[in-house]
Amino acid sequence: MDEFVAYLVKNMVNQPEKVDIRSMDGQGGTLIEIRVAPEDVGKVVGRKGNVIRSLRTLAMIIGVRLGRRVHLEVVQP
Repeated sequence: MDEFVAYLVKNMVNQPEKVDIRSMDGQGGTLIEIRVAPEDVGKVVGRKGNVIRSLRTLAMIIGVRLGRRVHLEVVQP
């Protein structure tokens, strides 16, 4: 799951080497934190949050197939 999210995010930002994906498993499911360069946060979030909403939808669909709940968060530096 982490590799898939990292692949998507790295292909949409200007500084892919600064993309950091961290995953934490808990009772409620899996939390995936996305860290990018400050200049790239807007690209990951998108206008009115459309891009991050789409990424969350994709992650949830894959999570359902794997039998887990998945939540994505963009962590700003």
